[in-house]
Amino acid sequence: MPDERTFVLVTDRPDRSAAISAALRAIGLCDVVGPEETWRDRHRLAGVVSDLTLSRPEADHCLRTLKRRFADRNLPVICLLRKSTQDALRHAKTLGATVCMPAYMPPETVVAALANQVGIVAGGAERAVSQGVARAGEALNGLMAEARAGQPIRMGTVEAGLGPILTAVQEGGLARWLDTVWTHDDATYQHCLLVAGLSAQFALHLGFRHEDQFRFVRAALIHDVGKARIPLEILNKPGRLDPSEMAVMRTHAAIGHEVLLEGGERDPLTLSAVRHHHEMLDGSGYPDGLVGGQIGDMVRLLTICDIYAALTERRPYKPSMPMADAMAILSAMDGKLEGRLVQSFGEAMAAAV
Repeated sequence: MPDERTFVLVTDRPDRSAAISAALRAIGLCDVVGPEETWRDRHRLAGVVSDLTLSRPEADHCLRTLKRRFADRNLPVICLLRKSTQDALRHAKTLGATVCMPAYMPPETVVAALANQVGIVAGGAERAVSQGVARAGEALNGLMAEARAGQPIRMGTVEAGLGPILTAVQEGGLARWLDTVWTHDDATYQHCLLVAGLSAQFALHLGFRHEDQFRFVRAALIHDVGKARIPLEILNKPGRLDPSEMAVMRTHAAIGHEVLLEGGERDPLTLSAVRHHHEMLDGSGYPDGLVGGQIGDMVRLLTICDIYAALTERRPYKPSMPMADAMAILSAMDGKLEGRLVQSFGEAMAAAV
């Protein structure tokens, strides 16, 4: 065995257990149990994957018992959600889930999330990605916390996370980056890291100079900083926003621009990217209704990455859209997006598969 750690898959769907347990055995010993598990004599337990219907009393009792038995330990518990709603997510968290993922998630992704929680890194590529996500996440969390609190933002902290993003995508590959980022629950955090990884892949594919790679990924990582000041009930609402909520959400681009100016940011690419990443070539975007040549090349690239991330990201209330479908939508936006750049982006994504 690669590790003496013991993991438990607790499930009420035996038909699914074989694939998940096989994946778990790549990182340690694995026992498959049902919701009647009492968690006695599990002193070496390193982590749990729950594939249970949480609305059932026996599942609720099982996970609450687990939480009580290991109250003195920060035991990783990956909870696979059958009903992917905010209520289900909150319920899982009260039962002790440390990470929640949709039940359709591939077993390898589930196990990668658990391995990351336990601190197992299989090799150099995985290590580069794990460390890159962690460093970029720390930088992003710090920035968003400062913006939310109305404090002056410190861009030096953000810049410390840029090198690890480029290294992670270059050495570990975009697919590993996306799979790792998708294990995080916070939608804004997840989206910004997705866009940063996509931007890194795009910049590498286009052969940007090292300095331009950093500037582009820097802008991508912080493009949604304005969302730090959007009310949480709007920011975290599952499903579609109503017109009044959408109007509030659309203020985030201008707010982000103001936050950066208040913090002393002077890089024109970063300022333009944060304010204008929702502008469209035909003038239908926001907040300024820019047209054609008024939108810089780097911002055009970032907008493509941003839309692709929004289409393909995984949410509790929707599955990920396949790459081919997302690219078809981008291609159909000719006139709003630059077709030549969309084609180049598609080539960059295909090269990363």
